[in-house]
Amino acid sequence: MSAPSLILLGYGSQDPAVAQVSQQIRGRLLDIRPELDVHVAFLDPVDGQRQRPTYPPSGLQVIGKLVRSGVTEVVVVPLLLSDAFHPHAELPAVLAKVAASHPELSLTVSRPIGPEAQLLCVIDRRLRDVLRARRVSELDGLVFAAAGSGDIRSNAIVARRARQWSTHHRLPCVTAYAAGSGPTVAEAIRTLRSQGRRHIAVGSWFLSPGPLYARQTELAYEAGAVAVSAPMGGEPEIAEVALSRYVVAAMDLVDLDGPSLDLDELPARHLSVVSA
Repeated sequence: MSAPSLILLGYGSQDPAVAQVSQQIRGRLLDIRPELDVHVAFLDPVDGQRQRPTYPPSGLQVIGKLVRSGVTEVVVVPLLLSDAFHPHAELPAVLAKVAASHPELSLTVSRPIGPEAQLLCVIDRRLRDVLRARRVSELDGLVFAAAGSGDIRSNAIVARRARQWSTHHRLPCVTAYAAGSGPTVAEAIRTLRSQGRRHIAVGSWFLSPGPLYARQTELAYEAGAVAVSAPMGGEPEIAEVALSRYVVAAMDLVDLDGPSLDLDELPARHLSVVSA
């Protein structure tokens, strides 16, 4: 029995760089396990627009094509960083449509790729790059900027990642959220400045340069940040986490009473360094 197909499901955008990040992650996955059947699909943008994603295909389109080609098992891996437990409402709606249209399909959804602690090293690389480009040699404060989630447990884990990051660098750090409860990136910078901090950098817990990231970057520089890191993009660590999520979710599709799944066809499971 072959391994299930894998769909990387992210948000669409008018910015072509957003779709490019998803394709980069797909490429990294295929570099690791070239025999896997990996696809990219998009949900509607989250920037207030009600149009179709600029870069199709949608999740429904990809799944429909897979079913027509004879695929019977699919694992969806949401490319979300701030939602550790519950993805946004758009995904359950898509899955309900899939179940109604393709009742014969065995489909499962993994946990989103975030918030994994191993991704903090990506933020560090991105931040070092921008500090070097802006010739910044001194820091006395950090802001950990994330999209935020409607789930308080997810926000709590994001805040934990920020504390880990702060401890590692031995600098005070305030967590900021683009949406939901909690301080904005500008408020976080003002909090640090009220403590006498003047050289404040922002680490971006964002996957791609979408509207939320762009707005947070603008607000950060307006508030006096000396540097804002670029989004994580399609770095190797992102692909490794997506692969790990896929492996765990794929095991849920194993029929213990039916033909056994050839585990050699699945990627080796990486131990996660993150716990809820």
